[in-house]
Amino acid sequence: MPKPIARRKTKKSVAKRFKVSANGKILYYGAGRRHLASSKNRKRMRRIGSVRLVDSSDRKKIEESLPFSNR
Repeated sequence: MPKPIARRKTKKSVAKRFKVSANGKILYYGAGRRHLASSKNRKRMRRIGSVRLVDSSDRKKIEESLPFSNR
């Protein structure tokens, strides 16, 4: 009986934090919006909550953690 092919598992913590768009860009939401919001002004809260692109230096690590994403 042949041995099964070894496959990489998806890192679930990465899958919850990042999303791969249809064009292959990796997106994430900014941190710091959940609590202690009264000390932050509205403009800052809007900027924090927006969708952002992952930097090119971190892209490879995230792609390795998401082996089944449509890149």
